[in-house]
Amino acid sequence: MKRLHWPRRLPIDPYITLLLGTVGVAALLPARGTGADVASGASTAAIAFLFFLYGARLSTREALDGLKHWRLHVTVLACTFVVFPLLGLASRGLVPVFLDDPLYQGLLFCTLVPSTIQSSIAFTSIARGNVPAAICAGSFSSLAGIVVTPLLAAALLGGSAGGLSGDSVVKIVLQLLVPFLAGQFTRRWIGGFVARHRKVLGLVDRGSILLVVYAAFSEGMVQGVWNQVSPGRLGGLLVVEAVLLAVMLALTWYGAKGLGFGREDRIAIQFAGSKKSLAAGLPMASVLFGAHASLAVLPLMLFHQMQLMVCAVIAKRRSKDPVPEVTAEDRAAPSRTEAGTATRSG
Repeated sequence: MKRLHWPRRLPIDPYITLLLGTVGVAALLPARGTGADVASGASTAAIAFLFFLYGARLSTREALDGLKHWRLHVTVLACTFVVFPLLGLASRGLVPVFLDDPLYQGLLFCTLVPSTIQSSIAFTSIARGNVPAAICAGSFSSLAGIVVTPLLAAALLGGSAGGLSGDSVVKIVLQLLVPFLAGQFTRRWIGGFVARHRKVLGLVDRGSILLVVYAAFSEGMVQGVWNQVSPGRLGGLLVVEAVLLAVMLALTWYGAKGLGFGREDRIAIQFAGSKKSLAAGLPMASVLFGAHASLAVLPLMLFHQMQLMVCAVIAKRRSKDPVPEVTAEDRAAPSRTEAGTATRSG
């Protein structure tokens, strides 16, 4: 058996450093009084703008073409919104030995958010997997998450996420769904501009999320929620998340094999079905949790960095796997045809 070599340089995401720096600023200089009102209003506007951009970026034609590879996408969606939440619910048995209740609520929320797009595509490409399928799978997951994640959070987290009250439903619709639909509607006019200025708008995206994090952690500091967390609890959370990630990576890889998917599709399923989106989860937590959003997003921030580090190792290992020659018969197989269609549509 080949040894799994740990890379010399681990992929420490620079953005995680910025997020941690923002948390530090919020801890030292939390927004209070009028400043808190301004930060809260700016955070609300930033969340709406984020989901407007998500809608403007998603190609409806690409999504419809990608439906032809429906088995793969259903598998990824099932991992993201069924298997992950079930494992999150099962982790309730770890309270109070490894987790306390607030951290458990945050961990459960982490299991409810959609999959990533950028890192799923990047790791699938490095591992020589089905990149078009990873693009579509990530897009479908993000689209479904706008509706599914808040509903799951309201149903499974109860009062800690605002319950199923009419106020929470209106807040979700106004801050998440309406801006997204507006972005989709205006895509025909602004889609080209968004594509040409992808890098600049990406910086706006990330800056908006930093603002959301500052507002959430400031409110948490003022409310004193961080007094509930101890180093021992954080260590327990890291252990639980490491096990959760290992289970999902194994399940997506071997489960996809059992379902009859080929190597390239299995790679796309593994990377798209085992990860959680920090960019989508942070704004949603701010909407759903209010003053307790800081604790709710902590497990997601830790899981995000962990998944990047582990998946980088796996992708590098998969890139060295021998790939069988593609025959004419293989090219005619459904998965190849569907992948080609998705590539042309992108």
